[in-house]
Amino acid sequence: MSTATQTNQTADAAELAPVSTESLAALLVATERPPRPNALQTSLTFGWRAVLKIKHVPEQLFDVTAFPIMMVLMYTYLFGGALAGSPSEYIQYLLPGILVMSVVMITMYTGLSVNIDIEKGVFDRFRSLPIWRPSTLVGYLLGDALRYTMASIVMLAVGLIMGFRPDGGFPGVVAGVVLLIIFSFAFSWVWTVFGLLLRTEKAVMSVSMMILFPLTFLSDIFVRPETMPGWLQAFVNNNPITHLSSAVRGLMDGSWPSTEIAWSLGWSGLFVVVFGSLTMRLYNRK
Repeated sequence: MSTATQTNQTADAAELAPVSTESLAALLVATERPPRPNALQTSLTFGWRAVLKIKHVPEQLFDVTAFPIMMVLMYTYLFGGALAGSPSEYIQYLLPGILVMSVVMITMYTGLSVNIDIEKGVFDRFRSLPIWRPSTLVGYLLGDALRYTMASIVMLAVGLIMGFRPDGGFPGVVAGVVLLIIFSFAFSWVWTVFGLLLRTEKAVMSVSMMILFPLTFLSDIFVRPETMPGWLQAFVNNNPITHLSSAVRGLMDGSWPSTEIAWSLGWSGLFVVVFGSLTMRLYNRK
């Protein structure tokens, strides 16, 4: 072994020599610890994480771009002539409802994201961090709120090209979209419960679709409840999706329906209180 090699090994051994307890303690307390992040900071951080996942997997935007466009085109030109006499007449009634349907349908992806992170073990690492416990879930919802906004913009743009003309103008459209995003944010807590309860991603999707299809199709999204049988009207008129679509339609028409808006906000508060509390209970026990 050469003299240079022995010299290098001796130097490496000196650098890797164990430090004393006193020197290690002095090193740890030499600088002030950074402040603990608050609830808003951690929630926004996890929200940004959700946005970065969209950046790295842009295929996730398919359900907020191509799917809404397909829905508007298909239902307008397929049912417009039969239900309203012409597609241009039908889209005035249909577009707010289809907007509600498309955005509400994609809320289930919140539960899917939660379930995927649980399967990968990511949640176990998050639970060990000194942060506000609900911030992980709130971050998912904030990221999805951006998706809801994108879906709304895409559908409104397509609707305007096809002849949709809201009498409520820009303020009415913005108010309708804001109400829709608030409701969707609250409704997403339902799917976080399923994401924590069910064991697989496919199970979460199957159960979500079993709930979403009756809620969206048995509503006033496509036709007015007055045209339905009496027994069906009893369900449709008390459906939270009916209250939401009627409120969004009224806001875009410029009528500002206070009753339907109150119902929509009431349902939103109920979803947050019931399913938000249940989500955190399950999250803390899982």
